[in-house]
Amino acid sequence: MSYEHQGEIQPTDEKLYKIRHSLAHVLAQAVLDFREGSTLGFGPPIRHGFYYDFALSSPINEEDFPEIERRMKKILKSGQRFYREDLAKNDALARLEEMGEPYKKEYAIELCEKFNLDTLTFFRNGPFVDMCEGPHVDTTRDIPRDAFKLRSVAGAYWRGDSDNQMLTRIYAWAFLTKGELDEHVDAYLKAQERDHKKLGRQLGIFAIDNEIGRGLPLWLPHGTVIRDELEKLACELEFKAGYKRVSTPHIAKRSLFYRTGHLPYYADDMYPPMELIEHTDSGEEVKEAYVLKPMNCPHHHKIFAAEPRSYRDLPLRLAEYGHVYRFEESGAVSGLLRVRGMCMNDAHIYCTEDQIKSEFLSVIQLYAEAYGILGLDQYYLRLSKCDPDDPKRAQKYVDNPVAWQTSETLLEELLIENDIEFVTGIGEAAFYGPKIDVQFRTITGRDESVSTVQLDFAVPARLELAYVGRDGELHTPYCIHRAPLSTHERMVAYLIEHYGGAFPTWLAPVQVLVVTVSEKFHQYGEQLVAELRSRFIRAELAPESDTVSKKIREGTIRKIPNMLVLGEREQEDQTVTLRRYGVGEQTVLPKNQFIEHIEKTISARAPEFLIN
Repeated sequence: MSYEHQGEIQPTDEKLYKIRHSLAHVLAQAVLDFREGSTLGFGPPIRHGFYYDFALSSPINEEDFPEIERRMKKILKSGQRFYREDLAKNDALARLEEMGEPYKKEYAIELCEKFNLDTLTFFRNGPFVDMCEGPHVDTTRDIPRDAFKLRSVAGAYWRGDSDNQMLTRIYAWAFLTKGELDEHVDAYLKAQERDHKKLGRQLGIFAIDNEIGRGLPLWLPHGTVIRDELEKLACELEFKAGYKRVSTPHIAKRSLFYRTGHLPYYADDMYPPMELIEHTDSGEEVKEAYVLKPMNCPHHHKIFAAEPRSYRDLPLRLAEYGHVYRFEESGAVSGLLRVRGMCMNDAHIYCTEDQIKSEFLSVIQLYAEAYGILGLDQYYLRLSKCDPDDPKRAQKYVDNPVAWQTSETLLEELLIENDIEFVTGIGEAAFYGPKIDVQFRTITGRDESVSTVQLDFAVPARLELAYVGRDGELHTPYCIHRAPLSTHERMVAYLIEHYGGAFPTWLAPVQVLVVTVSEKFHQYGEQLVAELRSRFIRAELAPESDTVSKKIREGTIRKIPNMLVLGEREQEDQTVTLRRYGVGEQTVLPKNQFIEHIEKTISARAPEFLIN
């Protein structure tokens, strides 16, 4: 039990925890002094620092940070001691009422009822009092005055519920030393330069339009190139691995999702149904409800059921880049990472129980091959199990303890037998079975679940999927859900930040920019662009009216991997001068040799230009 909201990862180092927790109180004291009449929400330590939520009497923005930091440092220097006080429940509620803290009082009442508490704990430092269980440092002099920094202001709904009041959240960094703070802030600022929302606009990859709707990105021409290249990669890898491609509608009758069991689990994440009047073959009017599909699996299950199946058909691997729609909370929608319309690299493998391990292993190997091509190596696997002690287990998971035990044991054995390192995540399973999640540490410092592979022992039976076994009897297949490249949206966001927008040649929206030094060589440039495009190489000719320096500068801003400079010597010798993005040295090559090298680079999906 904690008095603070546990929405983010907290530090495990006890000394650092106390410093960050105490600094949260110091921030609150400074803000209440700076904005009299404000009230408090939550203020926990988190990864890299802390935050505090306020209902402010007047707004605060980042221009106010220097003054707030000055007040905080004055409090630290004064050496305020932290005193603990335990109050009986009624006295505690009366104190919060007297303090004019409605949010704290609401939460205190809930804590007392939920945990049957008779007392609540408060901490006082100087004139500031807060309901808090601690721990804290002994005195504010124990907190380094040069190792914290206010970071940003954001909106945050009280208790994370969009039906509640929007509060102001002030984030801050805090470390043990100024050196650690400076190092982290420097890394943070560099990461901000790679933010996919910023680069997405700058490089013309995607746009969000309010008249289209929040979380429904528009893929611009450059972004569509990246999507197409990723889908092409997936299609090739899946073809080699024996997958069969399918295509399914964006909608289905709501009743299908009740049969699969997705409803009511996903009701809050689905767009409202479309109520329609249809006519039967006999002319009778019936009311039907259709929904935008939030996942592809029910449609794929129906493809499995579309014709008789035998054990000889298994494993059957069905793949699709399928569009799905999920109504994410407004506060959660963010760029391409959290969207409401997405295109998922989905596949479902229907197999027998004795094929599960080999199919899972093949999927993990396919994941590794795809990540290797994309240059991604900072990831680990998490075996996600159900939580047997969760009081809401019956609402969260299919009620079949034997199947859960069998499935979780089987996946754990697979990982151990193949010497695959993994961590275990209790309570992270899907409602229909355990899964292996691929967790990436992004270059901007986030820990993201990018891909997953799931074992489903429940839904095929609900839809009466069956195959004829060797014994001539009908059997229910297992289903493996997998999405190695996640959604286009999430993967492109990740890759933008990973590469900083400077994509390798095979993935770059524009692979070659041709730069002529004067209009006299424009015809040679046009001929070269036409030849490159005839070979399906994405080439452009820089505007004739621009100066050479502007052409090169624009190509660099656009992070185009290859620029070819053409002048009198190049035209006479039928050569090109190659300038690589981020490489200082230029290389002169015969035109045909450059074309041969870039075709080889693209074909191999090489991370660097293959010059030899």
